[in-house]
Amino acid sequence: MSDDPSPVLIDGPWTHRFVSAHGSRFHVALAGAVETSAPLVLLLHAFPQFWWAWRHQLVALGEAGYRVAAMDLRGFGASDKPPIGHSTPQLARDVAGVIRSLGVRSAIVVGHGLGGTIAWSMPTLAPAVTRAVGIVANPHPVTLHTIRPGLLPAGSVAAIARFQLPWFPERGLRSGRLVETVLRGWAAPGWADPQVDRYVAAMQVPFVAHSAMEHLRWLVRSTPRPDGTRYLTSVRAPITVPVLQVEGAQDRFLGHSTAKRDARFVSGDFRSETIAGAGHFMPEEAPAALNAVLLDWLAGIRAASR
Repeated sequence: MSDDPSPVLIDGPWTHRFVSAHGSRFHVALAGAVETSAPLVLLLHAFPQFWWAWRHQLVALGEAGYRVAAMDLRGFGASDKPPIGHSTPQLARDVAGVIRSLGVRSAIVVGHGLGGTIAWSMPTLAPAVTRAVGIVANPHPVTLHTIRPGLLPAGSVAAIARFQLPWFPERGLRSGRLVETVLRGWAAPGWADPQVDRYVAAMQVPFVAHSAMEHLRWLVRSTPRPDGTRYLTSVRAPITVPVLQVEGAQDRFLGHSTAKRDARFVSGDFRSETIAGAGHFMPEEAPAALNAVLLDWLAGIRAASR
C-alpha cells in the first residue's frame, strides 16, 4: 500500500480543497457557488465510502445555486487519519471546524449512514453552526444505540457484532470482500454499479480501514460507558432546526422505517420521505429521486430565511 491519496482525489466538476480544523487537515470536494454568501450544504458520507458517494448531489445542488462541500470524515479518504478521536462527538467537532474553515457561520448538514449519525448530533453538539440537518438512511443516535429486538434485521445486528472483532474486519475491508458484502447486501437487489473497486481502493489507503472500524466500534462500545452516556444525554435534547429524514423502501440494513420513532426527538419542522425502489445507498442508487427531495427541502429552508 502507498500513502498516495490519488485514488480518492478524483477529477470532475468540483474542486479539491484541504482545510484545517482542531489541529487536523480535512479534504472536501467543492462545487457550486463560490461566494460565501450562498447557503453552504455540507455532505457527510456513509461507511464504507468517502466523499465520492455524493458526486451526483455535488453537481445537482451546485447547479441549483448552493455552495456544496462533500467532506472526507476523519480517518477516511484524503483527510487526516490520527490514531485517536473516533467518537461521534469528535467527528461532530470536526464538522463544526470545517464549516468555520470554509468561511461561513453555519451550514445545512446532510449525512448518510455514519454521516447521518453525525448530522443528527450537530444541532445539540454544535448548534451555533447548524442551520438544518438532512438524514439519509440512518436512525436517530438514541434509537440506534438502544437497539431493541426487531429494530434492525438479524443480519444487520450480526454484522454490527462482527465489526467489534479486532483485525478481521479491517482485513476484509482491505481485501475488498467486506466492502462488496456491505455495498451489495445493504442496497436494493440488483444495484448495477456499486463502485466496489473505487471504494476498495479508498479502503486500501493506509489507516483508513482501521479508522472506519473504530468509528463503528465506538457506537457500540461507548453505550455503557460514561462518554457514551454523556453523548446520548446530549442528543436527547429536542432538535429545533429543520430536519429531513429520507429512507429507502428497500434498505436491507435498516429493514423498515424508523421515522415515527425518530420524530419524537424533533421539536421543529420534521419532514420524512421514502424513496421507492432504493436501498441503503440512496445517493448512488437513486440519485435523481434523492436530488429532487433535497432540492425541494432546501428551497423551503432558503425561502423561510428571506
